[in-house]
Amino acid sequence: MRMDAHHHLWRYNPAAFGWIDPASTIARDFATDDLALNLEAAGFDGAIAVQARQCAEEADFLLDAARRFGRIVGVVGWIDLRAPDIEALLDARADPLIVGYRHVVQDEADPDFLLGDAFIQGVRAVVQRSLTYDLLVNHAQLATVPAFLERVGPGRFVLDHAAKPDIAHGSWQPWADDLTAVARLPNVWCKVSGLVTEADHRHWRAEDMERYLDHIFAAFGPDRLIWGSDWPVCLLAAPYGAVHDLIADYVARHCPDAEAAIFGGNAARAYALKARQP
Repeated sequence: MRMDAHHHLWRYNPAAFGWIDPASTIARDFATDDLALNLEAAGFDGAIAVQARQCAEEADFLLDAARRFGRIVGVVGWIDLRAPDIEALLDARADPLIVGYRHVVQDEADPDFLLGDAFIQGVRAVVQRSLTYDLLVNHAQLATVPAFLERVGPGRFVLDHAAKPDIAHGSWQPWADDLTAVARLPNVWCKVSGLVTEADHRHWRAEDMERYLDHIFAAFGPDRLIWGSDWPVCLLAAPYGAVHDLIADYVARHCPDAEAAIFGGNAARAYALKARQP
């Protein structure tokens, strides 16, 4: 199955989406009808919806969308991972369409947020239920990931957006070495997603991405890389088709035999997707 393994949906209102500039192109509703057009144009059969708000209602909203739109084969939701009753919360939320959870760590002021005891306990409860945890960290937080994963223990983990390298300013270290350290852990996949929005939104070129893609592909290898559009956030810098073509062109030039894995197969393994016909 060809799959977009990272997209969002929302009903926009400024209070719920404070991270969106009200004047930006993404300050509006994005629904499954919009998603369907993009999936069709790019030749995708399925998709994974990922949380964009940190509230209990978010997972319900995405699950409802998935039940109405069969191409959504999984949901990465949000739950209060630091709640003292996290295990009961997870069990109450259990649903075949929930394939994992995520917390927006990149917005946390504490550089060691990942290492908090309550948070680690919550993530451990997630992976012990055979669900996947998505790591949304920025390049400055990436150094804490190996220690975090060691404390959480066995499980499946996906690093979103390659930890958001600062492409716009051409920054390289310590992101490059920290990414290599995370890639040494065999139970971590990496999403080749969200890169255009880390570049100059108005003037980025494919050439700007080449060095970063070279490193990401060398570190994780084609068998642990997952493509996602990060739509509609990507619209801040590029349309859906351009985001797809950027990585499709790179794969065609460097590892054409891995096209099916990067655009679907690896996501199915990382999220242990149950069979569902889109």
